Amino acid sequence: MPSTPVTSSPQRSERRSIPFWAKVFVGLAVGIILGYLARTFELAWLTELLTTVGSIFVSLLKVVVVPLVLFALVVSISNLRQVNNAAKLAVTTLVWFGITAALSVGIALVIGLLTDPGAHATISTAEAQAVATQGSWLDFLKSLVPNNILGLQVSSELSGEGASATVESKLSFNVLQIVVIGIALGAAALAIGEETAAPFVNFSRAGLEIFQKLTWWLILLSPIGSAGLIGKAVASYGWDLVQPLGIFTLDIYLGCALVVFVMYPILLKVHGLSPVRFFKGAGQAIQLAFVSRSSVGTLPVTQANVVDNLGVPRDYASFAAPIGATTKMDGCASIYPALAAITVAQLFDIPLGIGDYLLIAFVSVVGSAATAGLTGAIVMLTLTLSTLGLPLEGVGLLLAIDPILDMARTATNVAGQAAVMTIVAKREGVLDQDIYDGRLQRRSDLPAGQELQPVG
Repeated sequence: MPSTPVTSSPQRSERRSIPFWAKVFVGLAVGIILGYLARTFELAWLTELLTTVGSIFVSLLKVVVVPLVLFALVVSISNLRQVNNAAKLAVTTLVWFGITAALSVGIALVIGLLTDPGAHATISTAEAQAVATQGSWLDFLKSLVPNNILGLQVSSELSGEGASATVESKLSFNVLQIVVIGIALGAAALAIGEETAAPFVNFSRAGLEIFQKLTWWLILLSPIGSAGLIGKAVASYGWDLVQPLGIFTLDIYLGCALVVFVMYPILLKVHGLSPVRFFKGAGQAIQLAFVSRSSVGTLPVTQANVVDNLGVPRDYASFAAPIGATTKMDGCASIYPALAAITVAQLFDIPLGIGDYLLIAFVSVVGSAATAGLTGAIVMLTLTLSTLGLPLEGVGLLLAIDPILDMARTATNVAGQAAVMTIVAKREGVLDQDIYDGRLQRRSDLPAGQELQPVG
């Protein structure tokens, strides 16, 4: 369907006079300043305020994840009749997930071998304890089976002691199970025929447009949410906490930086895509991932960025983005476990051979799927250590600085998800080059057929 250009009104032009990315950076700068003041002057009320603002923003993003992913998958799969290379797109995406994961873990291993992070750590192993949350190769199969139609989970925790003890129940969701449910519903709608499935598909399409509009509104709150999230991080963590594992921390950030700013730009350039345009288009999602530490919470923004700014087809992104948010984790499943395994081995004076390094690479490439829908990097690390026969007590030694590391890891995860979708779309000839190059702009908050606008 030909798109209808929309002429911006003077009011809209005035409202957009300050670029949105600039507003996000201003929010980050304000958050850093407030966080520094809260930490320097021990302003507990300011730390609590920043924490509350950031938590509310991430919670709001997570609210739209379930219906957005579910409706998007139903609509995109029901549209497969019109997509000739859908199966090839899916396979190519998974292949590139594996290729980039292998390259990422290779970078991490080289850094670890050159810097010996465990040998330089000033931390005692005497009181190390294993964590309760651990991963296994069967977790992937278990996580595929939905507990209910929305993939919701209830967990209970006992707080307090004696007569004052209370049980707190928390409701959460497993994104991988939502993906499975969405694929099943979309496949069933495809199987029963277009005429019979039309009411359900139309309902899903309307639901998708509604939640895309809600997502757009939430994205507009990014400067405020980012200020709260980065402010809380600055107020809560200092060098005194990082110093005992300083080399390990620097290695994680170096590995993530090399993957995001060297490896992916090279791959983009090889495919004839401008790295500068990529970071301009996906920058908002990467920034939000860094401060929020949540690939799932960032998912709506990641999907909106690759579709609106990078020209990835909406139907393909609706399928690839949720899968990427649960299984494509270059930071959590490649860089972090590789460097952490080397660190733990050195802390406990356990030598590693070439076979161990190859096993680390294998676990990092294949094992990320086994952590989908679980507790991120901790599960992945326990899976790596147990496979290598390294002491799981080493995980407990790294937990104190995990939030600091998680910021870089999550940003790397999201950058990889966006880059792979863009590369695959380009390789398969479905990328809208005009949108990627900035000649056209797509707006998710506008109705279908009117979402494309000429730039300038």
